[in-house]
Amino acid sequence: MEPRKKILVAPLNFGLGHATRCIPIIEALENHGYEPIIASNGASLHLLQKEFPHLASAELPHYQPEHTKKDALINPKSLWQVIRMFGAIRRERRAVRQLMAQYNISGIISDTRLGAYHPGLPAVLITHQVNVLCGNTSGLASRINRIYFKKFTQCWVPDVKDSPNLSGKMGHTEESIPNLKYIGTLSRLHKINAESRLYDLAVLLSGPEPYRTQLEQRIMEELQGYEGTAVVIRGLIQDGQQVSYNGNITTYNYMDSAGLEETLNRSELVLCRPGYSNIMDLAKLCKKAFFIPVPGSAEQEYLARKLKKATLAPYAKQDSFRIRDLEKAPLYKGLRDINGLGKWKDLFSLFEGK
Repeated sequence: MEPRKKILVAPLNFGLGHATRCIPIIEALENHGYEPIIASNGASLHLLQKEFPHLASAELPHYQPEHTKKDALINPKSLWQVIRMFGAIRRERRAVRQLMAQYNISGIISDTRLGAYHPGLPAVLITHQVNVLCGNTSGLASRINRIYFKKFTQCWVPDVKDSPNLSGKMGHTEESIPNLKYIGTLSRLHKINAESRLYDLAVLLSGPEPYRTQLEQRIMEELQGYEGTAVVIRGLIQDGQQVSYNGNITTYNYMDSAGLEETLNRSELVLCRPGYSNIMDLAKLCKKAFFIPVPGSAEQEYLARKLKKATLAPYAKQDSFRIRDLEKAPLYKGLRDINGLGKWKDLFSLFEGK
């Protein structure tokens, strides 16, 4: 029997969304006869190791950016982040070369890791940021992205090309990018017919620190006056699952994909960050949602405004959120599944030289 081709799957560790949207890709690779090798760092690596304990995994360099609340025209902190990122990309390229030699890698699927490629090897970059939104530096960041796009065989945008779509101006451009491919929305979750409602409210905590912890503190304070049933999933990937009960509030440190799928399907409303992977998950499940963007995140603020303008879901700023704001959610349509996911066999054909 011919040995299975090994495909390196390398999501960025920035929140958990890059890792979670790689879960259906890893499953599809296995179903189509490939052997995925997982490579990331931090919580993203830990999450995928828990989801796929039978797969080999490796650690890649860390270059998590930081959100800033102020956007100056010349921002020394932002400049330092860019310099640090380029250093991490160089280290990442060295790490990828080592993994290629160690595992005899046949192809790479990188989710927003710009250094996870190698000349002559089929490589995919997954990104919803064809246009990067980061305030006054958006144009520069987008041009840097386009330079790296050319280093990959294909760039997969997890969205549909036409309207309606989920990513808006972030994932769409009038500029011709030959290797750009819209693959449809990616989600590890599936809509199921829930027998009964389990919770009135599901809270998903995620995103970079210290904002994740700050939001958790605010949510827990506000929930003291909540009269419905609620579940809070803290987004802390730890060795074991922990659950606590406090009256009408149930709290988990984390849930695996199966547990999260059942919980969200059986919840009336979801409160979370408008991270792009969260939006794809909730669209897949056709859920009513309320969003709180990460402070200073131009991307999440844009997505929240876009969804509100389309009357799909309301949002509030983190500092001003009150539990009574959730009363607005029933007035909105809720998210809808636009799907459009291509056939995995066709998407993986580049690893077969097709």
